[in-house]
Amino acid sequence: MPKPAPAESLLRVGRRARASVAPALALVGIALLVLEIGPTHAQIKLLPPEEAFRFSARALDARTVEASFAVADGYYLYRDKLRFSTTHPAVTVGAVELPAGKVKEDPFFGKVETYRDRVVVRLPLDNAAAGQAVTLRADSQGCADVGVCYPANSQSVTVTLPQAGAPPGPLIDANPPKKRWFN
Repeated sequence: MPKPAPAESLLRVGRRARASVAPALALVGIALLVLEIGPTHAQIKLLPPEEAFRFSARALDARTVEASFAVADGYYLYRDKLRFSTTHPAVTVGAVELPAGKVKEDPFFGKVETYRDRVVVRLPLDNAAAGQAVTLRADSQGCADVGVCYPANSQSVTVTLPQAGAPPGPLIDANPPKKRWFN
């Protein structure tokens, strides 16, 4: 059998070397990607929007509902993204006066007002009656301080409007915390 020419021999060696180097290069690429992302980004665990922006409400009287958001640490709600409505065709939410928020220079929306910790809003109801069950819908949008913003989110609760002279109804959480076996 004739000996291969030196050029053919070099081509075979080059192919074998490339075949064994390709997996090593892929591993190096993955390692560099992990280093680029870094351990701090890999450990971030965002809350679901219902936990980051926990919505609840209670009926104060036959014409007023108190709505509130408990905003988790490290998160904020946009003031101008809050909207309230009812699912009952005859009962509507009147003019809502939102409390002032804290001014923030936001990378997504520019200069905006935001809420942290807790925000409470009184909602006047038009055409509501004592004893009536009303489903209140709250639309909101917020972000996490780590730079992640959530899409618009809707949460609902059903409250029963108290009779005249009765105390306010109980606070109803839109997403009550789940019971745990060992806590």
